[in-house]
Amino acid sequence: METVKVKVKVKVKGQGISWYNAVWRWHFYAGLFCLPFILWLSVTGTIYLWKPQIEAWQERGYDNLPVTGARATPEAIVATALAARPGARFGKYERPETPTQAVRVLIAKDGVETRVYVDPYRGQVLGSVREDARLMKTISALHGTLLAGKVGSWIVEIAACWTITMLLTGLYLWWPRGRKGLAGVLYPRWRSGRRLFWRDTHAVAGIWVSLVAIFLIATGLPWANAWGSYLAAVRTATGTTDGPVDWMIAGKPADKSRAKIDEHAEHRGMTMAPPPPVPATHPGDLNRMVAAAEHLPLAAPVLIAPKPGTANWTIGSESANRPERTRLTLDGATGQILDRRDFAQRQWIDRAVGYGIAIHEGAFFGLANQILGTLVTTLLATLAISGTVLWWRRRKPGTLGAPIRLTRPRYGPLLIAGIATLGVAMPLFGATLVAVLALDRLVPR
Repeated sequence: METVKVKVKVKVKGQGISWYNAVWRWHFYAGLFCLPFILWLSVTGTIYLWKPQIEAWQERGYDNLPVTGARATPEAIVATALAARPGARFGKYERPETPTQAVRVLIAKDGVETRVYVDPYRGQVLGSVREDARLMKTISALHGTLLAGKVGSWIVEIAACWTITMLLTGLYLWWPRGRKGLAGVLYPRWRSGRRLFWRDTHAVAGIWVSLVAIFLIATGLPWANAWGSYLAAVRTATGTTDGPVDWMIAGKPADKSRAKIDEHAEHRGMTMAPPPPVPATHPGDLNRMVAAAEHLPLAAPVLIAPKPGTANWTIGSESANRPERTRLTLDGATGQILDRRDFAQRQWIDRAVGYGIAIHEGAFFGLANQILGTLVTTLLATLAISGTVLWWRRRKPGTLGAPIRLTRPRYGPLLIAGIATLGVAMPLFGATLVAVLALDRLVPR
């Protein structure tokens, strides 16, 4: 009986080692691919979290103007902005938050949108900047597409999906096995030598950040090209489509109906469809809309724009805290409100995404949200740096340093179902997982 017991014990132990080794290999390869992107996204994401403070500092020269004389009418302000760029067309008027702020007027020419800052008291243009050249626009593009359009969005999305895999496998590796005390589990042992310093820094940072980081990554996926399109298909399949979404996909508006027509026409050498007709606005309409907006308790920034092809106008909050957003349609001639759409009236999928994006951008609960987001990105950067140091110190010169592949463990139905669920939830992860599994089979031990 003793001999049998020993054999069983050895078998179980061997299976445990095989499991641990297999998870470690997946964690290693996921990290090898993801760590550079984690560091990049952590830095660019941290900068973007502080967008309100950074833009307020950048535009400080436009926000403390002396109040001298009578204030120009909104239409006179727009005329001043258009005169600075002959041939441009009026796009949007941003309602000033205080009497001392310059008015922001968005105009467009040759497909380029420009933000013009106008002094409403002296009738002067104080400055202008292309919308796509603003610092936060550039940071957003660096963060979401690596300035590489759809291809960059796919790369970032794949990295995000595999980062989730890295975090989940890291939790398995971190799980205490027969260890007494919380040292090296919940807090690092930084005075126990360089090896434990980096090991504990990596493991403890991982446990404190993993679940929040998974949420942060998931709330960023709607911007990605493949997953954003996947979400649009889910909205259609579930009957929850409720007009165009109010977030960007791969740096472009999510409403692609017209963009696809133009893109296909360009590829086939066909003549593109004509632009929408000029809004049927009349003198006094903009003045009337701005006056109406002054009495609406909408979260800043509030944008006022003519509705293409109609005599109506839209007044909408573009607050970074998306649950505060409201959009109204008004009759240009009378100022009567024809339609009002609040965040609470949107479909549940759009509301869920809106809450997630607001938290992701650090806008949902103010300064505390920004600080929490910065803490998460700092811990993610710590994971990337400490993981790189651990790999470099452990690898033998001239080798990749990957964990040696042992006997393959058996994959139970629960694990297979979990992996399949992740593959369905994140299609690019599923596709790349199949490729990685095939490569793992082909590469010799």
